[in-house]
Amino acid sequence: MATTHNLGFPRIGANRELKFALEKYWKKESSRDELKAVGAHLRERHWKHQSRLDLVAAGDFAFYDQVLDMSFTLGNLPERVRGFHGDALDNAFRVARGGSSESAEEHAACCEGVAAGEMTKWFDTNYHYIVPEFDAATQFTLDTSRLVEQLGEARALGVNAKPVIIGPVTYLWLGKAKDDSDKLALLPRLLPVYAALLDHFAALGIEWVQIDEPALVTELDTQWRDAFVTAYDALSQRRVRLLLATYFGQLQENLDLACKLPIDGLHIDAINARDDVGAAAKLLPDSSVLSVGAINGRNIWKTDLNATLDWLEPLHASLGDRLWIAPSCSLLHTPVDLASEMKLDAEIRSWLAFALQKLDELDVLARALNDGRASVADALACNAAAIASRRASSRVHNPAVKEALTKIDATLGQRASAYETRAQKQAAMLALPAYPTTTIGSFPQTNEIRHARRQFRSGQLDATTYRAAMEREITRAVKEQEALGLDVLVHGEAERNDMVEYFGERLDGYAFSEFGWVQSYGSRCVKPPILFGDISRPKPMTVEWTRYAQAQTRKPMKGMLTGPVTILNWSFVRDDQPRSESCRQLALAIRAEVLDLEEAGVRVIQIDEAALREGLPLRRAQWDGYLRWAVEAFRIAANGVRDETQIHTHMCYSEFNDIIASIAVMDADVITIETSRSNMELLEAFDHFKYPNQIGPGVYDIHSPNIPSEAQIVALMTKAAERIPRERLWVNPDCGLKTRQWDEVIPALRNMVAAAHTLRASA
Repeated sequence: MATTHNLGFPRIGANRELKFALEKYWKKESSRDELKAVGAHLRERHWKHQSRLDLVAAGDFAFYDQVLDMSFTLGNLPERVRGFHGDALDNAFRVARGGSSESAEEHAACCEGVAAGEMTKWFDTNYHYIVPEFDAATQFTLDTSRLVEQLGEARALGVNAKPVIIGPVTYLWLGKAKDDSDKLALLPRLLPVYAALLDHFAALGIEWVQIDEPALVTELDTQWRDAFVTAYDALSQRRVRLLLATYFGQLQENLDLACKLPIDGLHIDAINARDDVGAAAKLLPDSSVLSVGAINGRNIWKTDLNATLDWLEPLHASLGDRLWIAPSCSLLHTPVDLASEMKLDAEIRSWLAFALQKLDELDVLARALNDGRASVADALACNAAAIASRRASSRVHNPAVKEALTKIDATLGQRASAYETRAQKQAAMLALPAYPTTTIGSFPQTNEIRHARRQFRSGQLDATTYRAAMEREITRAVKEQEALGLDVLVHGEAERNDMVEYFGERLDGYAFSEFGWVQSYGSRCVKPPILFGDISRPKPMTVEWTRYAQAQTRKPMKGMLTGPVTILNWSFVRDDQPRSESCRQLALAIRAEVLDLEEAGVRVIQIDEAALREGLPLRRAQWDGYLRWAVEAFRIAANGVRDETQIHTHMCYSEFNDIIASIAVMDADVITIETSRSNMELLEAFDHFKYPNQIGPGVYDIHSPNIPSEAQIVALMTKAAERIPRERLWVNPDCGLKTRQWDEVIPALRNMVAAAHTLRASA
C-alpha cells in the first residue's frame, strides 16, 4: 500500500486569519494569548483538512518564519536579543522585525531598538526567511517547547503527526557567519542538540520525523558533502525514523550521497527531478522508503493524474509498501482552497488545484495505486477532461503574440548611446544635486485607500468617484514628498493593489483569484496572478495616473513599472511552454508601456526587477541560460527610449553579488538595492567589479518599524562611498513603503533627506 503524507501546509489561513491576527497584535490591539489562540485554531483546522493522509506534518506552522523558529529551537539567538526577559514569541518578532509588541517603558533598559535579522529568499521561491546568524563563539541549546506544544495539539486531535524540522547541514548552509569564522566548524556543537531533539521525539512516541535538507539539490563542494556524512553518521543511533526531504531541484551528483546516508527514507521532488526517482529506487537500501513528490507544490495547475499514474504504477509494483507519495514540497507556496473562487472564470477554474485540491489529487493517486484505477474512474475521467480542455483552449494561444515574438532582434535591447553619453544628457535634463534622494515607488496603503478599492470592486463606488479618491491620495503623496524635500518623486501607487497583480489585471492572458493568497514573509501576503495564455497589452496601464501626478509638481516624477522577469516569477506561470517565451511576451508588453510613458513626458522610468535573482536555477551550471533570456527581456522592455530618459531598476532581498556582471549588462542608468539589513555587505561585490552606472544602496529598512536616524544613514552611505564613487550614489529606502504607516514614513524620510544634505556638505 502506498503511503500518503504532506511536507507542509499553508499557515496563513484561507481568509488570511494569521495575517490579520499578527498585525492586530503588533499594533497592540490584541493580547498575546489571543494571537496564540488564532494559531492553535488554524493548526487544528489544517490538520483536519489533512486527516485523510497517513502522515500529517506538524511543526510546519510558524507565526513568522520556519527558519527563525528553528533558530529558536536550537537556541541560536542573536546576541542583541539574548537578554530579552519577555515571552519567546516577542523575541522572535524582535529578530524578525526589529521591534516587539512590548512597550518601550517595559523593555527600554535591555531590548528596545535592536536591529532586525537579515532577510532573504528561500531558495528560488518568493518566500523570505530570517537568516540564521553565526560567529566563532556560537553555542546551541535545545528548546523543544514549540514542537512539543504542536505535537500535543495534534495528538489530542488524533492526528498521526510527523514532526518537520530543518536538517543540521541545511540550517548551517542557510545562515551567515557575522565574522570570518567557518560555519561548518559549528557542526560538532550543533549535532548533539539535534540528537537530543530526536531523543525527545522518541520519548513522545513519535515514529517518523521529516528532516528537510534542500541544500542537497544545490552544487556542494567536498566539505559540505562530507558534512552530510558526518551529520547523519552522528545521528544514526536514534530511536525515531528519519525521512530526509529534498525539494525544488535535482539531486544529480548528490543522489548517491543522499541514498547512502543512514536514513530511513528519502523524499524527491519528482516535478523538478523526475530522473532522480528511478535512480533512487535502485540505490536506496531495501529497508528505506522512497517518497515521491508527484504533485506540484508550487504551482496551481491540475496534475495530469493519468499521466502521473503511468510512471507511478511501475514504481509501486517494484517498491510496494516502500513507496510514499506527496506533493513535491510544502504547500506553503500555494493558496488554500479553490472552492472559494466563485468569481473566477469557470473554464480556467476547471484547470486549477489549490492546496486542498492537491490533497484530493494525492488521495486519488493513492487509491488508484492501492485499489486500481477503476476505483477512481470518475475522478480520473473528470481530471482528463480538464487537462484536455486546457490544451485545446483557443484562449491560451494567440497567433498575433506568437508572430510578434518572431520579430524580436538584438536592436530592441540596445540603447541609442553608451551610458556615459546618456548620463551627461540626463544630468542636464534633470539637474539633480549630489546624492539625489528618491523612494522606491509605493507609499502607505491606508485604510481609506483599501476601503475605496473594496467599494469600487463591489460596485458601491462608481469609476469617477473612485478616480477622485485615488487622485486625492496621489496629491497627498506628492505634497508630502515636496515638503520633505525629496529630489525625484513617485506618485505613491494608491491605485495599485500589488506590484504584479495590478499589471496582470491589465494584460490579456492573465486570470485572477479572489482569495488566492500566499505568504511572502511574516504577515505579508501576495495574490499571484495566473498566467494562463499568451500575453498582450490592450491599452496603456499607468500613463494617466503618472501624468496626473506629474501635473502636481515641477520636480521629476518617476513612472513606476514592474519588469517582465518579476511579473513572471511572481505569477503562477503556465507550464505548457518555456518560461523564457512567456517572459519575452511580457517584455514586449512592458516595452509598449515604457514608450507611452516617455511620449507622455515622463523622464524617469523605474522598471522593478525585484525577482531577477530569485529566478536563478539552484545550480550555478544552469545560470547562464536563465540570465541570458532574463537580461534580454529587461533590455527589450527598457531600451527603446531616448538618451535623455533615465531608466531605473530595483532589486530587493536577494544575494546578487554573484550575478553583478549580468546586472551591469541590463544597462539601467540607476539601480536601487537592499543593503540596510546587511549593513552594506551586498556592496562587497563592488570591491572586485567596477559597476559602471549609478546605484542607490537602500538605507531605510522598510520591513521594520524602526526609524533610522540621520547618523545611521550617513554612516551607511559613507560606507557605500568607500566602494562606489560619490557622484554615482543615490539615497533611497530599501523597498516600497506600502506596508508602513505615514507616522513611520515621514520621520524616516525626513532623516534620509537630512542625511543627504549632510553628505552633500561634506563632499
